[in-house]
Amino acid sequence: MVILQDILYQVKIRSVNGNLQAVVKDLQIDSRKVSEGSCFIAIKGLQANGHAFIEKAVSLGASVVICEEIPAHLSETVTYIVVENSSEAAGWMANHFYGQPSRQLRLVGVTGTNGKTTVATLLYKLFTMLGYDCGLLSTVQNKIGARIIEATHTTPDAVSINGLLKQMVDAGCRFAFMEVSSHAIHQHRIAGLEFAGGIFTNITHDHLDYHKTFDEYIRVKKLFFDELPASAFAISNMDDKRGAVMLQNTEALKYFYSLRSVAAIKGKILENGLTGLVMTVNDKEVHFRMIGEFNAYNLLAVYGAAISLGEESGEVLRCLSILNGAEGRFEYIVSPKEKIIGIVDYAHTPDALVNVLKTIQQLRKADERVFTVVGCGGDRDKTKRPVMAQVACDFSDKAIFTSDNPRSEEPDQILKDMESGLNSAAKRKYLAIADRREAIKTAYSLAAPGDIILIAGKGHEKYQEIKGVKHHFDDKEEITNVITLLDK
Repeated sequence: MVILQDILYQVKIRSVNGNLQAVVKDLQIDSRKVSEGSCFIAIKGLQANGHAFIEKAVSLGASVVICEEIPAHLSETVTYIVVENSSEAAGWMANHFYGQPSRQLRLVGVTGTNGKTTVATLLYKLFTMLGYDCGLLSTVQNKIGARIIEATHTTPDAVSINGLLKQMVDAGCRFAFMEVSSHAIHQHRIAGLEFAGGIFTNITHDHLDYHKTFDEYIRVKKLFFDELPASAFAISNMDDKRGAVMLQNTEALKYFYSLRSVAAIKGKILENGLTGLVMTVNDKEVHFRMIGEFNAYNLLAVYGAAISLGEESGEVLRCLSILNGAEGRFEYIVSPKEKIIGIVDYAHTPDALVNVLKTIQQLRKADERVFTVVGCGGDRDKTKRPVMAQVACDFSDKAIFTSDNPRSEEPDQILKDMESGLNSAAKRKYLAIADRREAIKTAYSLAAPGDIILIAGKGHEKYQEIKGVKHHFDDKEEITNVITLLDK
């Protein structure tokens, strides 16, 4: 428990009604979790406005309410504080409530459209292998040392982030690595956090359902680097068109990594096959288990961060050479009898799909065909649907359009949106099968020995969301089951 006044430092306050010496037991942004002595922070979200639940929170025992608009009915036993932005206030208040945990370890944030999960996960695995206790906040899972906590968002809310960082500090973690989504930046979920470093992977067409324009998406991503302190490092992809722009206004120490340009962290691919990558990193030749040019960039970003955090170059490369990436990122299974290769990947943007399919094109032999099973999520950016479909057809011998997470939309309508932008050549190369399980089974039945099947879009996810309900569905499990059933 803490005194309210002690956790309001740096919060932009408009008015106070009540006692600043009130004791705060915990911070809650979900009114359903409020109990006696809670501070309820009313946040205006995309799905619901927390201000509508202030009276409920008070009835459950909230002693403090943080809001942007003073409610019509005030309780004499409750302190009401009106702030400029409740989300930003939540970040600063959580930071102070939990004892500024981001200052007590070295926190590194990873942002960009593609590669965030792989880079953050590799950093966690690398520093664990180097002998440190570490924490991880990622799309796939959160980790406190070896303990796994299932993730629900790419970046959790501000209270949850600080609570998890506090647990990491209490567990003795020296480092924490986290994905930083554009939503989290825009919604102030990282307010109050002190980063030791930031990494930019790349930026491509994504989340325009939320940000509306690509320029706004770029602006939001850039804010993360603009706000890094001079004591931090900032690492960016020189080969991305916006790589230099991202670091234009940062006070942090700047580093760039590249496969194609002069850069402080310079890589060159010598071999790229199913056994992994052989590449030079600052003139040192290394064999990595990971596959594809996109992973070459991820490895350079991780290497740069590790060096910036003071680790020895040779030991970093030795450890990276034996590490695998994140679950659901270019994971592949080979059927024992038919030798058909099934690849599961999270690629859910046009650029990510291009990267994976280009990598497969580089790996396949001349007579091996590529089948791509792909869908697009419902209630998300509709403009990328025809682009994803065209990409799948352009880089595959046969594309099978199917459901991803249709959410509240009808799967058949999503498929029609995907089909709407296909050119005449692409229209001869696809099938539409809404049932994802049947689509995977069909791809395998059409494949011949040595062919490659890419199942794209869901990666690590273990569910399919339909009409608000999450049903168990695991692409890796599905292709494994199909191999077991048909490979007799």
